[in-house]
Amino acid sequence: MKTNEIIIRIFDEVGSDSAISVDDGDNVFKKIDGAISAGLTVVLDFQNINLIITAFLNACIGQLYSKYSSEELRKHLHVENVSSENNHLFVKVIKRAKEYFENPEEFDQSINDVLGDE
Repeated sequence: MKTNEIIIRIFDEVGSDSAISVDDGDNVFKKIDGAISAGLTVVLDFQNINLIITAFLNACIGQLYSKYSSEELRKHLHVENVSSENNHLFVKVIKRAKEYFENPEEFDQSINDVLGDE
């Protein structure tokens, strides 16, 4: 581990082999955000994680796009030990987060148009 790097082991954070809780995702987000704000590089280690859902990823990774550019995240956030079966979830969450945070008002309006104002 480099001196300007922090490793966050998702298995230790969630206490099991399943990354499914939004609350756990929020806690991981806070750790990532604090580290990046301090100028550190974050390695998210998914070793021993067998189940990941997008709700967890939206909470821990997706909301980072509300604070940081894609370039900053490419520089300061790295992911390790993600199974090939789960890789597409990361792509999906990141794509959706970028779309949303580029223009949240338009995104929200599109949803309201489809669902109708309540």
